Amino acid sequence: MDLVIRGARVVDGTGGPSYTADVGVHEGRIAEIGRIRSGGRHTVDAYGLALAPGFVDMHAHSDLALLRDPDHSAKAAQGVTLEVLGQDGLSYAPVDDRTLAEVRAAITGWNGAGEDVEFDWRDVGGYLDRLDRSGIAVNAAYLVPQGTVRAYALGWGDRPATPAELDRMRKLVAEGLAQGAVGMSSGLTYTPGMYASGAELTELCRVVASYGGYYCPHHRSYGRGAQAAYAEMVALAREAGCALHLAHATMNFPENEGRAGELLSLLDRALADGADISLDSYPYTPGCTTLVALLPGWANEGGPQAVLARLRDDAEAERIRYALEVTGSDGCHGVPVDWATIEIAGTADPAHGAYAGTRLRDWEDARRLLLADRLGPTILQHVGHEENVRAIMRHRVHTGGSDGILQGAKPHPRAYGTFPHYLGHYVRELGVLSLEECVAHLAGRPAARLRLPDRGLVRAGYRADLVLFDPDTVAAGSTYENPRVLPAGIPHVLIAGRFVMRDGRRTDVLAGRSVRRTPHRGR
Repeated sequence: MDLVIRGARVVDGTGGPSYTADVGVHEGRIAEIGRIRSGGRHTVDAYGLALAPGFVDMHAHSDLALLRDPDHSAKAAQGVTLEVLGQDGLSYAPVDDRTLAEVRAAITGWNGAGEDVEFDWRDVGGYLDRLDRSGIAVNAAYLVPQGTVRAYALGWGDRPATPAELDRMRKLVAEGLAQGAVGMSSGLTYTPGMYASGAELTELCRVVASYGGYYCPHHRSYGRGAQAAYAEMVALAREAGCALHLAHATMNFPENEGRAGELLSLLDRALADGADISLDSYPYTPGCTTLVALLPGWANEGGPQAVLARLRDDAEAERIRYALEVTGSDGCHGVPVDWATIEIAGTADPAHGAYAGTRLRDWEDARRLLLADRLGPTILQHVGHEENVRAIMRHRVHTGGSDGILQGAKPHPRAYGTFPHYLGHYVRELGVLSLEECVAHLAGRPAARLRLPDRGLVRAGYRADLVLFDPDTVAAGSTYENPRVLPAGIPHVLIAGRFVMRDGRRTDVLAGRSVRRTPHRGR
């Protein structure tokens, strides 16, 4: 036996009662659970600690961070052993040279410009190979990003795809799934993904379904049209016969205060009728995105250089202002922007770093910053409602996702705090979930959604991706004022039986690998 963990409170990821046991680990897998009389090469005294399956971040933006930052304590220290990348319809594969340059510019605010990364891949398999060659801190799965696929096939224009272009998109999605992606994501308030019709998305989801993957949309509105946007995704996925996982599911803006029950009723009806649906959420009220994402879709048409040209033109800038402040842009979910809710989290150029932590005053303030920082600013958008957050996290198909953007001087604290915040604040302090329920939300249920047969539970034969934490002290250290503080109460994290965190400190172990789900052709 390589390792024996003695006397732990085993919270096994099923949601069932916890129990006290020893857990033995050998050759990267759980070898034995119970009273283990023999010793191991190493022993951990876990009396007073909970032992759980490693947590799965169902919505991560670490696509470049895993390559540039081998330490990656932001996630490893939270007990995260697997992240799902390729989110919100925009990432770095599949691409050609043109598309890669455009995507890098478009999501600089999410991942940085990437000057310190060698982009030596072009397809999904190449990106996953690169993660494995580099060695990464935690495991990573990937979603084929529909917006990137659309940009590759037909550019950044707001028009329907031709039959040939739709065939090209189908092929790109199929190739990504065949190379190991677990599904497809969309960002339907981001360009160019927002330009896709429901019919186009349905055709791509048919491909996803045929490979046994799932569709993960950031849908068309979290504001004025939220309920209709959720209903569109449920209907679309059901028509395509595709499993559906709703990204960072919430109900935001004043229009939706107290209305989470309407979303949950929609899901319950679909689930009762046989739909395969899950969702993720983060345990905070503010959202986080890029400042340029608030602009109306027509202002983003043509890609980053076209946006900058419109911002420089006074007449076009006035059109944008009117859409933002009067009619409500699709980029701001149909709700007129309240500049007091917009807090700058970071900028691409450190020369503008003084903006971090400040609130925008008006459109001209936003316009100047967008031009100066070349569309790079990220923002916190203070538009959420605590009662909605709690109601959604209680739902039986809920999973945890940080939506953590690691860029910027003052990133959202969810990037460093989501999982301990669930365990400390919402379990121990508020009792919104029991400890056993919460671990099922953070580990067992995500692994089931990803259809990973040997992860997400503390069970003999399963991979030894494990986290040991103190239920009495676990807590997020990150705050809005100091967002890069690591959590308390999580001393040990193992991936494949190797310590990536030991005694609360990051080791030099790079045990993470790409997680490629072998596709099966269902039809």
